Amino acid sequence: MTSENILSNTQTVDLVPALSQRYLAYAMSTIMSRSLPDVRDGLKPVHRRLLYAMRQLQLYPTTSHKKSARVVGDVIGKYHPHGDSAIYEAMVRLAQDFAQRYPLVDGQGNFGNIDGDNPAAMRYTEVRLTEVAELMLKGINEDAVDFRQTYDNEGNEPVILPAAFPNLLANGSQGIAVGMATNIPPHNILEICDALVLLIKKPEITCADLLEIIAGPDFPTGGVVLESKENLVKIYEQGRGSVRVRAKWHEEKLKSGLWQAVIFEVPYQIQKSKLIEQIAQLIEEKKLPLLEAVRDESTTDVRIVLEPKNRNVDPIICMEQLFRYTDLEIRYAYNLNLLNADNVPGVMSLKDILQAYLNHRLQVLVRSSKYRLDEVEGRLHILDGLLKVYLNLDELIRIIREEEEPKNVMITRWNLSDMQAEAILNMRLRSLRKIEQLEIESEHQKLVDEQKTIQGLLKDHKLQLNAVHHEIDGLKKLFLKNKQLGQRRTEITNPIDFDHKIDMVDVQLPSEPVTVFYSQKGWIRSYKGHHDNVSEVKYKEGDGPYLTILANSNDQLLLFSNQGRVYSLSVQDLPGGRGFGEPLRLMIDLPQDQEIIATSVYNPLLQLLLISQRAKGFIVKATDIFAQTKNGKQVFNLKPDDNLKFVIPVGDADHQLHVALLNSYQKLLILPVAGIPIMVKGQGVILQKSLPNAEITQVQAIKSGQGLSCQIRSRLQQLTDYKRWLGKRGQVGGGVEKGFQLIQAQ
Repeated sequence: MTSENILSNTQTVDLVPALSQRYLAYAMSTIMSRSLPDVRDGLKPVHRRLLYAMRQLQLYPTTSHKKSARVVGDVIGKYHPHGDSAIYEAMVRLAQDFAQRYPLVDGQGNFGNIDGDNPAAMRYTEVRLTEVAELMLKGINEDAVDFRQTYDNEGNEPVILPAAFPNLLANGSQGIAVGMATNIPPHNILEICDALVLLIKKPEITCADLLEIIAGPDFPTGGVVLESKENLVKIYEQGRGSVRVRAKWHEEKLKSGLWQAVIFEVPYQIQKSKLIEQIAQLIEEKKLPLLEAVRDESTTDVRIVLEPKNRNVDPIICMEQLFRYTDLEIRYAYNLNLLNADNVPGVMSLKDILQAYLNHRLQVLVRSSKYRLDEVEGRLHILDGLLKVYLNLDELIRIIREEEEPKNVMITRWNLSDMQAEAILNMRLRSLRKIEQLEIESEHQKLVDEQKTIQGLLKDHKLQLNAVHHEIDGLKKLFLKNKQLGQRRTEITNPIDFDHKIDMVDVQLPSEPVTVFYSQKGWIRSYKGHHDNVSEVKYKEGDGPYLTILANSNDQLLLFSNQGRVYSLSVQDLPGGRGFGEPLRLMIDLPQDQEIIATSVYNPLLQLLLISQRAKGFIVKATDIFAQTKNGKQVFNLKPDDNLKFVIPVGDADHQLHVALLNSYQKLLILPVAGIPIMVKGQGVILQKSLPNAEITQVQAIKSGQGLSCQIRSRLQQLTDYKRWLGKRGQVGGGVEKGFQLIQAQ
């Protein structure tokens, strides 16, 4: 082809629309064909193909194991043309009892462990299906689900599995797609069965009703979930949220009044070896002063032994310190994002997931019933022909012996179909006995009864629901027999306030004065001692001082963002004074569109007045806003045009304290702090009546017996008479003379 022909066949397209279209196609392919599970069987394509390939290899629970490499090879060659390591890793996870609540693969050999050790190579391990996986495939040859051609058009594979086991909720799922992810925890199968039965009986029930049955997640590694029922209901209704998960432990008494703590269950997806390394490192860095040593005494069960410094250490306080600083306590994030029956991704509630599973089982029931009805009617058709023959055996024998085309003669003589005639000709001579005729008549009657039953089932939706109900009852009985799989492992309990215990821990920690510097560019560091001359602190070029905090080395800092979110940070976790420190965003999950505007040292008795630029505010207790995770707590729910601007310590908020507010219209209002409500979180109340586009520019706390510190025409003054500006919250306030400024509180 000449260059002229090539140029004549080219098209000019805009780059941005072309890239957008192709990236969207790639994203949808990743979402639908790789990363998100289907709500009906809870599987991703690779898992579905693994189970189907193992069934085709007849690797049933009652047969012997086969090499993993054989299964992986079949999956790659026939169904899933991807790398062997990715497929093997997916199969390994299905066999790990610490990753799957109800494993789908029965592995023989080294399939890894809770320490995070890798499994043996696929040529050394062997696999077969578990009974649970067999339930997932039950009825797949009864036209219960759709099939499609494989990637090379040389075979067929199921689009979905019949799933007589509610795998999505029972085993959970994790995945990261393009622009979205999923994180679904495992649950207890007995509770799921009870919830499905309740949903069949009462389709109008709510998520709150379902959570009276499904207590919450049931992790394969056990542990304790500390979360209120109200928060769990909210999570399962919205499909998003997080829960606190703790390790389980008990105290072991030793001789001479000594004791040790033994951890026997760790949080889900936490590697035991890395957890022990984390604790050992904190002990070495003297960040866990109540702990002497940690050692691993695990065999088949988890057993992590913690030795305290001495017999006088309180076990509860020691463990609370560990929960605070290590992965013995984590936040498990929910994201119930998956594909619905129409292959559309979206976040679903608990009720939606259960209903989608019931709808799938009803569809499987109808399709398998129609398949069985066709089989029954086909067999009845054959039996009708055989019964006609038994009434004319002598004539039948004569036709077969004397006629050149006995089949056509039989069809004409007794009005038979081609199928019936073929079945008669294939009949053995021994079948002509009288007893055989009685057996055929008995089979015929049984099939007629079954035909009527199936036809009635297909016409009555209530009968279909009853049939699914009966299946679920049978599934529940199966797991009631197996206590190891059926019994709940994770304990669900209400959150416990241990702030007072944490403070007791802090009292016992070695404490020294520290100065924390936070720069304009968001870098943070700490210096030993209280530094009065901050000008000596060096910053990067283009950066400079922003916030300075005087604290102790065992303190916790409260960091307030301009969007009303509060973060907690331990002074011990801050980098030292050498260098320029570290970006704060690497230490907490601070969004790029937010910035820290104020800080305070945590004290359980501390109360803080939060004021937005639009003159709204309220008082919060420090104990209510202390955040245990990197993503903090949303405390002030601000409107899009508003920001948190001032954070003022107010002690116990008694009548002796006032707060002065000066807005951009030079209106000053002084109001008692006692009139401002104490809240846990919210939008606050109006402190100063808002004029058009008015903003609070300056704030000052006025203690009893003190005057109003201000600046008038470059002169600092202490006004003791400020009655003309006193008022109640919600008032405008009075004007001030030109050049008036408050000495702003920080």
